[in-house]
Amino acid sequence: MKLHTKIIVALALGAICGLLAWGLGGSAPWVKWVGDNIAAPVGQIFLRMLLMTVVPLVFTSIALGVAGLGDIRKVGRVGTRTIAYFVVSTAISAVIGLVLVNVVQPGAGLSPDVRQQLMDTYRTQAQGLQAGGTTKFGIDLFINIVPRNPIAAAAGMDMLGIIFFALVFGSALTLLPDDKSRPVIRLLDAVGEAIVKVIDLAMKLAPYGVFGLIFVVTSRFGWGLLENLGKYVAVVLVGLLIHAVFSLSLMVRFLGGLNPLTFWRKITASLATAFSTSSSNATLPTNISVAEKELKISPKIAGFVLPLGSTMCMNGTALYEGVTVLFLAQVFGIHLDLGTQAIVVILSVITAIGAAGVPGGSLPLIMVVLATVGVPPEAIAVILGMDRILDMCRTTVNVAGDLTAAVYVARTESDWNPSSVDGEPLLAKVA
Repeated sequence: MKLHTKIIVALALGAICGLLAWGLGGSAPWVKWVGDNIAAPVGQIFLRMLLMTVVPLVFTSIALGVAGLGDIRKVGRVGTRTIAYFVVSTAISAVIGLVLVNVVQPGAGLSPDVRQQLMDTYRTQAQGLQAGGTTKFGIDLFINIVPRNPIAAAAGMDMLGIIFFALVFGSALTLLPDDKSRPVIRLLDAVGEAIVKVIDLAMKLAPYGVFGLIFVVTSRFGWGLLENLGKYVAVVLVGLLIHAVFSLSLMVRFLGGLNPLTFWRKITASLATAFSTSSSNATLPTNISVAEKELKISPKIAGFVLPLGSTMCMNGTALYEGVTVLFLAQVFGIHLDLGTQAIVVILSVITAIGAAGVPGGSLPLIMVVLATVGVPPEAIAVILGMDRILDMCRTTVNVAGDLTAAVYVARTESDWNPSSVDGEPLLAKVA
């Protein structure tokens, strides 16, 4: 049985068993004992295995991403355009998610008793996991981004400090001679690969962790959260659909000069691979093949943009992270003002870049964003059972975003002609 099937089965069984326990007597001592001594510990081990990968994952991913560009003076305009496109398209997706979650309010409407139970349940579990730094939007935020001690920032889970140090460290590597930077880059790459293997090991525990976590939630809160979870899933899926159908299609049309209908038809193989694997990395070979054979993009452009995009262009992940953070804040009755929501957008964009391109790779980073804005990070247990199907959908949008970037860069930085793709008319070249 495939892993995602096991997770879905575990989710269903955990929910059914939890609802039966709740129906038979949710406040009974035996229900609490099973939850506290069997189900919850299994779920907590799974979550902590994910959380322990955060610091090395973010540092190695971002530092390698920057160092992989090489000297920015050599990369020049192509690199600048590519990264600018990644950042803009990812930020648009995050904003779409936050607008939807503010309009729909999927986490609102819980009874005060259920909300208090949630706070009591997760406040204790989250002790010692609160991220460092500040979330107040102002001059102090920009000052505190620069850590006095990067080791202390890592120990305190100061996400902005870790990201800043990784960016500076990666930039410094590009300024060193190759003979000195290459061993460091190889070391970082090996550490990054090892962390991905740790995530793989953690995901093998996912079916058991999901069963335990969803059992605890449903046995204690019954149907109280299920309606809200349905709204949450709908908001994520609608947001991803809006970003794909409108944002990415418009960017393909006006920045790439290509008919969106032709674009979506040509990249079907990439979308199918992304949806089935939930991995941008696993889809990369298919993506390059589709770009070269179906979209007629030169190997030079495809070989530069798409590998970079599989790490740095995470449109769907940024939207998912933003919606998840605000949804859980609403569930816990924690008000996030406009400044804090701006921090959520920034962190969603940056941590999406640091997310591993493997199934479940964004979960550790969401936990840190939650802690940064004052939401118990282990509250992610509330939505964990829904993650697999959402992971498949957001990876599909991530991969589509990579290909739109390749179209844009090919249109502006090469002799690529949209008319070569299924007879499309040539539009005026974008400056």
